[in-house]
Amino acid sequence: MSGTSVDGVDGVIADFNVAPWRTIAHAHVGFAPKLKAELTALQREGGDELHRAALASNALMDACAATVAALLTGAGLEPMQIAAIGVHGQTIRHRPDLGYTTQLANPARLAEATGVTVVADFRSRDIAAGGQGAPLVPAFHAALFRAADRHRVVVNIGGIANITDLPPEGHVRGFDTGPGNTLLDAWSELHTGQSFDRDGAWGARGNVIAALLNALQADPYFALPPPKSTGRDRFNLRWLQRRVTASLAPADVQRTLTALTAQTIAAAIVSHCAGSTEIVVCGGGAHNLTLMRDLAAALQPRTLTTTAALGVPVNEVEALAFAWLAREAIAGRPGNLPAVTGARGLRVLGAIYHA
Repeated sequence: MSGTSVDGVDGVIADFNVAPWRTIAHAHVGFAPKLKAELTALQREGGDELHRAALASNALMDACAATVAALLTGAGLEPMQIAAIGVHGQTIRHRPDLGYTTQLANPARLAEATGVTVVADFRSRDIAAGGQGAPLVPAFHAALFRAADRHRVVVNIGGIANITDLPPEGHVRGFDTGPGNTLLDAWSELHTGQSFDRDGAWGARGNVIAALLNALQADPYFALPPPKSTGRDRFNLRWLQRRVTASLAPADVQRTLTALTAQTIAAAIVSHCAGSTEIVVCGGGAHNLTLMRDLAAALQPRTLTTTAALGVPVNEVEALAFAWLAREAIAGRPGNLPAVTGARGLRVLGAIYHA
């Protein structure tokens, strides 16, 4: 998985033949600065995009191949022991309103490099069926985290945040709530040179700017009813800079962005997950202590924990989800939830590139 934070590739080796499912190995391969810059640049219009995107896709697959090699070495396994690789690719455009989404990938290159069957392009079939193509993780969240004795909500805070509502009975629902780490990371890099605000420590030194928070929350996306999805093509540094004046202290802006992520997640849960009692957080945002404190305060009296407490480290959930989606594709089983994405029905997701 390489997500909207554009920091690198997370991979796991997953064993679905045991109960509960488990990860045998985890590896992270960070992006070289040049690749990160190009993947970020390709999220907006520019010259020679097709050529640049093809080269970036190849470089991304090379990073994925390096991740696979690290995983196999760490687990002491051979490629022939792996059933398939699920690769999400890097989203550079997400416009379900126009009937398309674009994830950079070259699955054939990855299959050749690893000698393992690759499943890719998970989102386009759902969009073709009238859906948002996102989020796709709720089906996996339901399979792994749903409980008969409590009403859980899973919150994934990557670059974009999304929630999965898991009542003990009834439909599973979920949607993107808005920015997770993407604005926090971009503002941190711009003003501190650090690619992210470790533990939320820099933001914790600032104060929430009420007027700015209100202006950010006024974006029409937050009031849209689900199903809905979004990405960095909407919530990005340009979006933020149009709303920030030069007189504002950078640390105060960072603190306000932390509050924005927490409050929009909390508002979505309060509005659309009535009766929920337990909130379970995963993704990089789970490491932001300031954000987690804000979430806990906004969501009282609900309890707040992380997926680590349920046996899955917070940085492994999304990679594990796409391993699961690959397994479902190989088996010919649907991977989407129409109640989440708005698609016309269940669909098998993903294109298969045999080894």
